[in-house]
Amino acid sequence: MKSRYKFTEYFEKEVLKKRPYLRKEWCIRIVENPIKAERQEDNRWRFWGVVEEFGNKVFRVITLEDKATIHNAFPDRRFKL
Repeated sequence: MKSRYKFTEYFEKEVLKKRPYLRKEWCIRIVENPIKAERQEDNRWRFWGVVEEFGNKVFRVITLEDKATIHNAFPDRRFKL
């Protein structure tokens, strides 16, 4: 089954290099089942979710406007449940 999700060149070449622990499946899971989601000012979307496999830390995933092209992801230390 082909995933409807894609990843930007920035994600593939920069984000994964800076954060080698990051897993694409975590990003997809957060976009599909966020604890919070909101539109950014630059036609992108932010999604937050808990990654149990990474010490129950909250991650923020940024997508393009289509909500299917993942552009960035990182642990969000400032997010409060």
